[in-house]
Amino acid sequence: MTPEKKKQRRLRNLAVLSLLLLAVGGTFAFQAFNQRAINDRLNEVDINVGGRVHDYYNRDTENKDVFVENYGERPIMARIRLSEFLETRQRNEANFTPLVAGTSRDDVENWTTWIPSAGNINDRANNNPSNAFDQYASLIFGWERSGQDAPWYMPTFNHDNLDLRTAAAGHARDWIEGNGATDAVTDGATHPGDGTDAYWSANENFDNSGPIWPGEEVTNQTAQNLQQDRAPMTMNQWSNLPNEDKIGNFWVVDHNTGWAYWANRLNSDQASSYLLDAAEMTAAIEDKVFNGFYYYGIHVESGLVSPDQHEEFLNDGEQHHAELEDFLRGIQNGVMFDDGPNPLPNEDSAPAAFDFSTMRPGRIFTMAGEQYRYLENMGSGNHMIIRNDAIANVSWNDQNVRLDEWYDDLEPEVQAMVRPVTDNFVTGEVQQVELTWTGGVLFIPANLDDFPEVAADVTQVNTSGSPRAFALSLADMARLSGSGRAFPTFVQRTSGNALPWWLRTSATSAAAWRVTGDSYGPNARGQLRGGHGKVNANNSIRPALIINQAP
Repeated sequence: MTPEKKKQRRLRNLAVLSLLLLAVGGTFAFQAFNQRAINDRLNEVDINVGGRVHDYYNRDTENKDVFVENYGERPIMARIRLSEFLETRQRNEANFTPLVAGTSRDDVENWTTWIPSAGNINDRANNNPSNAFDQYASLIFGWERSGQDAPWYMPTFNHDNLDLRTAAAGHARDWIEGNGATDAVTDGATHPGDGTDAYWSANENFDNSGPIWPGEEVTNQTAQNLQQDRAPMTMNQWSNLPNEDKIGNFWVVDHNTGWAYWANRLNSDQASSYLLDAAEMTAAIEDKVFNGFYYYGIHVESGLVSPDQHEEFLNDGEQHHAELEDFLRGIQNGVMFDDGPNPLPNEDSAPAAFDFSTMRPGRIFTMAGEQYRYLENMGSGNHMIIRNDAIANVSWNDQNVRLDEWYDDLEPEVQAMVRPVTDNFVTGEVQQVELTWTGGVLFIPANLDDFPEVAADVTQVNTSGSPRAFALSLADMARLSGSGRAFPTFVQRTSGNALPWWLRTSATSAAAWRVTGDSYGPNARGQLRGGHGKVNANNSIRPALIINQAP
């Protein structure tokens, strides 16, 4: 955030403002190991698992972007904690006076942990030392811009998971690289960029030959942060969410300890949305200091672990929120509720391990190397499912070829379960402007019956056809969307990897229907839109199947 108003707020003399990145105490439960096989081969398995905290800060604009990147090959879980320090000195005084008694600039371990109130992340807790900062420093959490895509970042060059340095850019200072300095002058940057808002954009490159910054001498291309599913919240607010919404791409703060947890597994090559977007000094600091100086700092502490090591977040001697253990287990499992006898969503299992008759619509499961979303029980032992992630860069004209290729690569035991469907769907044609909507704009078409051919294109078992994968129709989406169904919300309709995906229904001879992804912005994800050109390969496909499991 780059508030121009702050350029007009200058102390009469010198104001020393420093927001620091101090990455200490990060936990890395990762390892490389050797395997010895009985056929006298010695194999070294070196799996790079690790994450990096990014802090982009510019003291002139007060922009401060804090998030976590997973640069490794396996999922991680992440938490971040902030602590603050403020001291002031009038011009006629010899020494600085800390805002919170007993704290000192040089001892970051006694800085004041930021603690929000239980019901509002934007309000520091009353009856807590953190509340003293409320009138002087305003922290802006999360990232959301009307009509804008998620921000872009430069991936870390440092893939050494034993190196606890952060990706600190601009005026941010890595604690290790900056030798622990708290003078607001010593440099400790470890990453390119000046720390201003939206410094990076799509398709930019940086050559780290030299190396210029810690890490590999390679050229990286910018990548995009995940779009937040909802704004950062406290554990009490999280507790009130429906179970199906409790795991996702957003931050949750334990207001007992100040630790903010990413409410999802952070997969390989993903970067979380922002926990912190800006840190602005208020006008009250001018009244506090008037003709003098102030020093303000933020200490960012992180913890990054493998999901199977999440208990390290519990065994740190702190008094955590009563529901934290269940929350962390939910992140590890990918679901917050017990779903009968079925394996957990992230547990890859053979088809025989599942009882599909007990699955609820929208349930995620992983079968024979592919992750799916359960859509509906069709009766007679038949069940409709869809691939959770979309397959990128497929035009509508090429989708049937790509669907067949995907199906041919399925494990034989999965193919043996697949039921036949019509070989050639008659989809009909309807334009977006011809439809009215219910449940929200572009959520469920309300007048689809006015277009009988489109409305009749509902996927069913057809023994005259072939066992194969297919794309859902617009009519399928209409009946599968809504409360208690496979796609209860706009967000739930987005693919697991947040890409837009084709339906099989035509809008015109040259355009077809698709479901929008994260690139359409936070207010337009999961919409049904009918104006995308059929030759455009920037969309994706989500193969669906009807499988049979004898009752």
